[in-house]
Amino acid sequence: MAPRIDRIDHLVLTVADITATIAFYRDALGMDAVVFHPSDGTTRHALRFGTHKINLHPAGAEYEPKASHPRPGSADLCFLSPTPLAEWQAHLARLGVPVEQGPVDRSGAVGSLLSIYLRDPDGNLIEISNQQ
Repeated sequence: MAPRIDRIDHLVLTVADITATIAFYRDALGMDAVVFHPSDGTTRHALRFGTHKINLHPAGAEYEPKASHPRPGSADLCFLSPTPLAEWQAHLARLGVPVEQGPVDRSGAVGSLLSIYLRDPDGNLIEISNQQ
């Protein structure tokens, strides 16, 4: 039997401004900002939500190893939420974060989704979805 992958532990976003990115994901999406110190002695920043983590790399000073062509604004991320999208829309409107599209029906990894789309400070496409 071939080896299998069963989940994601973390992913990396290359960002233009770590402070702005942390503020957006913390305030708009409810993620927790964390600072960690890997064995190489650097101080790094990440966003934690549930059992997942997004590591943040500063554009132009990415940590090794890194993607072949790291750049801000190249990601398209979908986050699942139990909070109804109407509540998300009201929350984002209060923060002045525009919803670009939705709610729209989409197909997720394990079934149907109802989704809205917005952008983070680097222009990454963010999809917030409810499973249907």
